[in-house]
Amino acid sequence: MSQGTKWMHYLRQLSTANVSKALIEKGQNRVIDASLTLIRERVKLKGELLRSLGGAKASTSLLGVPLGHNSSFLQGPAFAPPRIREAIWCGSTNSSTEQGKELDDPRVLTDVGDVPIQEIRDCGVDDDRLMHIISESVKLVMEQDPLRPLVLGGDHSISFPVIRAVSEKLGGPLDILHLDAHPDIYDAFEGNKYSHASSFARIMEGGYARRLLQVGIRSITREGREQGKRFGVEQYEMRTFSQDRHILENLKLGEGVKGVYISVDVDCLDPAFAPGVSHIEPGGLSFRDVLNILHNLQADVVGADVVEFNPQRDTVDGMTAMVAAKLVRELTAKISK
Repeated sequence: MSQGTKWMHYLRQLSTANVSKALIEKGQNRVIDASLTLIRERVKLKGELLRSLGGAKASTSLLGVPLGHNSSFLQGPAFAPPRIREAIWCGSTNSSTEQGKELDDPRVLTDVGDVPIQEIRDCGVDDDRLMHIISESVKLVMEQDPLRPLVLGGDHSISFPVIRAVSEKLGGPLDILHLDAHPDIYDAFEGNKYSHASSFARIMEGGYARRLLQVGIRSITREGREQGKRFGVEQYEMRTFSQDRHILENLKLGEGVKGVYISVDVDCLDPAFAPGVSHIEPGGLSFRDVLNILHNLQADVVGADVVEFNPQRDTVDGMTAMVAAKLVRELTAKISK
C-alpha cells in the first residue's frame, strides 16, 4: 500500500473519530494552494526571462508529474522525472538535437520543476482533485507566453489531465499523435476510470481530440478495438507497420484545429531499445522509426508528454533513461521555434 493510500485510510478513520471534515479540507487546500503558487512563480520567472531575451515564438518548458499509482502493474514511473532530467544533462552527449536546436539556450528549453504529487496525496487528496491540480499546473505553464508544456511522467494516466488543460486553454480540440504498445482506451480498467489504461477514453469522451492516431500498437484486446471504433480512433498496429510506414513517416496534422499534441509511451519501442518499462512487449518500433515519425511530422506541436519510463527496471546502465532523454530532446526541437 502506497503512502498516499495509507493516508486516505487514516483520514477516513479521523472522520469517523469526529475530526472535522472542514478542518481536513482546509489543510488540503493550503497544501494545494502552496503547490500551485510555487509552480506559478517558477513559470512566471521563466516567462519573464524569455520575453526579455526575445526571439522565441514557442519555447518548450519541462513539467514533471511523478505519478505512478494509477499503473495496473508496477508504480516505478513515479520516479522517472528526475532520472530523465539527469540523463538530459549527464554530459555523455552534447546539448544539440538532431535538428540543430541547442538545449542550453533558454529560448529552446526551460524547466519549471515538478507537481508535488506525493505531497498532495499524502494529505488525502483524491484523484478527482489531483487530476484538476495537474490540469491547473499545465495551464499555468501556458499562461506565460511563449512557453509550451512538455510533461515528464509518470504513468500514462497523466495524459488525460494534461491534454484536457491544453485543449481548454487553447479553446478547442487537438489532433493527437499517440505512440504506444497499448491503446490505453479501456472504459475503466479494473474499475479505475483514471487508470493508465483508460486515459484516452477520458480524452475522447471529453471532446479534447478531433483526431487520435495510435502508433506502435501490438497489445490490444477486443475492448480496445471496440473502443477505438466507438471513438473513431486511427489505430496503426505493428503487424501492419511495414505497409503503414510511408503514411506514418509523412504525417500532416493539425489543420483546422488548435494544434497537435504528442504522447510518447516509452514502451512503444521494442524492449531491445528500451527495457526499462513496466510492460515489456516485444515486436515494437525501433528508435529510428520513432524519430522518423517525429522529424517528418508537419504540425504545430503545442504540447507533449513522455511517460511510462520505469527507473526500477532500467538495469542496463541507465540505457532507458537515455532513451527517454533523447525523446525529450527531439520533442523539444519539434515544439520550440
